[in-house]
Amino acid sequence: MAMTDEHGRTEPPYAADEHTMLTAFLDYQRGTLEWKTSGLDADRLCAAMAPTTMTLGGILKHMAWVEDYWFSVRLLGHAPDAYWADVDWDADGDWEWHSAASDSPEQLRSLWSDAADRSRAIVAEVMTDDGLDRRVARPFRDGGAPTLRWILVHMIEEYARHNGHADLLRESVDGQTGE
Repeated sequence: MAMTDEHGRTEPPYAADEHTMLTAFLDYQRGTLEWKTSGLDADRLCAAMAPTTMTLGGILKHMAWVEDYWFSVRLLGHAPDAYWADVDWDADGDWEWHSAASDSPEQLRSLWSDAADRSRAIVAEVMTDDGLDRRVARPFRDGGAPTLRWILVHMIEEYARHNGHADLLRESVDGQTGE
């Protein structure tokens, strides 16, 4: 039986098949970001902590882009979601970070949660075909083509890194701490 912690995150199982274990840890990391950004107004989501310009809102928007990029664009070979289609990444390679201050908390949370939901659906669909060994449709420039397994592990790492940032930023805006 799945257990949830005091922040609403579902604890990953102690024993499971590889797919279940990887997706459970990824969802746990997603839950951590949701917890760290919950209940904050626009000012607090846009608050930076010197010397960085990183914000909690920027993390939400960045992770929405990362979800869409890895699962839809790289894995399936689709064009970016309509939200990202007109972004001039050459003009501002960190657009998602910088533009987050212009979005409401509701827009940021919706953008991120919708992207995570699309990613979950993609993973479920791909698992019925090639499983964790499914290779990306858009290989790297060097020809390397990671698998879904690689993407899941990479996404766990991506969330874990930014959740560490989120922990520090959250503490700086309202003193809330936790793992």
